[in-house]
Amino acid sequence: MADIYQFNHRAMATHFEVRIADEERTYAAQAAQAALDLLDKLESRLSRFRANSDIAQTAFLTPGERMSLSEPAFACLEIAKKMELVTRGAFSVTAAALQSQTSFPQWSLPSEKFSILCESGRLQFDLGAIGKGFALDRMAELLRSWDCPAFLLVAGGSSILAGNAPKEASGWSCGLGGDDAPQRFFLAQASLSGSGLAVKGNHILDPRTGQPALRRNRTWALTDTAAESDALSTASMVLSEAELEEVLVQESSWLVFLETEGDARPIGNRNLPLRA
Repeated sequence: MADIYQFNHRAMATHFEVRIADEERTYAAQAAQAALDLLDKLESRLSRFRANSDIAQTAFLTPGERMSLSEPAFACLEIAKKMELVTRGAFSVTAAALQSQTSFPQWSLPSEKFSILCESGRLQFDLGAIGKGFALDRMAELLRSWDCPAFLLVAGGSSILAGNAPKEASGWSCGLGGDDAPQRFFLAQASLSGSGLAVKGNHILDPRTGQPALRRNRTWALTDTAAESDALSTASMVLSEAELEEVLVQESSWLVFLETEGDARPIGNRNLPLRA
């Protein structure tokens, strides 16, 4: 069995783990540190709680104003806009805006590179449902550039991104829930994210109504990237099953698990990972 080295870090108000296999310990530590340094830089750009971050600064734009963004902030918002369209509005990074505004703010990413335009309202972005996944995707890119392709990246247990499987393994063993979850799969080159009400209560809002998501207790999403799986698992909390099936017909590489009576039932066309 391959040696696996684990490195831990606190960022984005959660616990991150970097696990690297099939590398010499010192080199693995150097690569992991580079990935964690990148994580801190991304947090400084994406966190609405950092006064000087790109995301915090967008809140000062008035309708008709635009500002330049860093490449990471622009790229993350670009994915967020795509996920909003694909999920038919069930995912939105401005979902909480109706708590302080009468209508959702409107925004766009003009053709000018790395800029954002406030079209109406006040831009109150919350990247909590996509920012951690975006960070994992960028960390994965960095580890691959270090020639460390066999890795598992974890953000708070709710977002997991697997690279190549360790040597002599079918993948990284991941469960739907805690470490003792009965439904487990071998993951490789895929991301698994979960959303639910158990930890923070009814904190997920339906962007289409502004009301709390009460449709189900827990969902998981399996996609190729962590940003997509984070956003999709959140959207799956508010989409009806019929709406979700319509979304997944268009995205054959996505798979969603809906928790029903303790078991997670899959919906989608993607082949299930091998069971551990």
